[in-house]
Amino acid sequence: MILIKNGRVIDPESGRDEIADILVDDGKIAQIGKNFDVPGEKVVIDAGGCVVSPGLIDVHVHFRDPGFEYKEDIHSGSMAAAKGGFTTVVCMANTKPAVDNKETLSYILKKTENSLINVLQTAAVTVGLQGKDIVNMAELKMAGAAGFTDDGIPLINAGTAFKAMETAKSLNVPISFHEEDPSLVGNPGINDGAVAAGMKIKGASSVAEDSMIARDCILALESGARVNFQHISSAKAVDLIRHAKLKGADVFAEASPHHFTLTEDDVLKYGTNAKMNPPLRTDADRTGIIDGLKDGTINIIATDHAPHSMEEKDREFTMAPSGIIGLETALALGITELVEKGHLTLSELLEKMTINPARLYNLDSGRIKEGASADVLIFNADEKWTVDKFSSKSSNSPFIGWELKGKVKYTICRGRIVYND
Repeated sequence: MILIKNGRVIDPESGRDEIADILVDDGKIAQIGKNFDVPGEKVVIDAGGCVVSPGLIDVHVHFRDPGFEYKEDIHSGSMAAAKGGFTTVVCMANTKPAVDNKETLSYILKKTENSLINVLQTAAVTVGLQGKDIVNMAELKMAGAAGFTDDGIPLINAGTAFKAMETAKSLNVPISFHEEDPSLVGNPGINDGAVAAGMKIKGASSVAEDSMIARDCILALESGARVNFQHISSAKAVDLIRHAKLKGADVFAEASPHHFTLTEDDVLKYGTNAKMNPPLRTDADRTGIIDGLKDGTINIIATDHAPHSMEEKDREFTMAPSGIIGLETALALGITELVEKGHLTLSELLEKMTINPARLYNLDSGRIKEGASADVLIFNADEKWTVDKFSSKSSNSPFIGWELKGKVKYTICRGRIVYND
């Protein structure tokens, strides 16, 4: 048993925000109240001055297994997630080999059985991520796939995208899209703007993202599928998604912390650690993303945790891979950049990192409720810390050396303490 005392309990689903005690027993939240007696042996955590919330859920991570375990593996990725306050993550399918068959899916799910946290796995939409033949989605769902995505590669053929949406709808699973028309991209990872021009690089236009999102908003409306637009980077894309939601589309949208924190100008400061796909764009785009978070158009914060080795990132800009790690800094960046600056309340931030991701994937988690799984986060929202060492195998982050506000103190998953500061 674990008794969490005197914490500020915030549950975005119910609106609870009060000082209370929580008893964890047999992997469940057994009791929520004040000053109740609990006989028997137990661990007591004094959470005075801290927030007690549902464990965070990240619907967009890369744990690189199979194929790229030197960057990250399920164990190291899970440790990074636990340190960041995450109790559930959803892994992408662009491994090597891709998760387009039962054998690869089973291999990964077997390795997740002893994970510190809940690790879910998506399957690819198309065979080999080639954008042509759709996988056997029903078979892969039966085998344990949480959803479907060709993340990292856009589905160019509209007919293929629409058929995949219809199948996902029939299976009641989410389908997620990396939106980018490659014919409108020069070099990926940097915005086609002033900074790229100064570096004499032809970058990636926001039109590449906007045009694909416009198409798939229409397809989502027509198919009725639960569609997730991944890592939105463009203000126009936010407007398009807002319109689709008003029309009744069942669409979700993610924003990554780097897209609401940084702009293309930061490429000059951080080099390849500010190279990501989609790229950092203008300050107007960053503001548009924040506006989307504020009004609920963007209802999920997801890290797109993308580990790469130091050797890979230490290359000429156009040759280096895109992506940064994000699990260990996401909560603090949300508090520092969104809550402290008055864009979101703490409960609104947590809503986008707990119950909304749970709703996308039909998860029975993301809530503080008696009888619910004891996936619980305890953090000090006021404590400052400096980004330094990582539990991830990789350290490709532009935030090294930043002072952030919001420190994870305990992460509890399935009733077990998996991280404490």
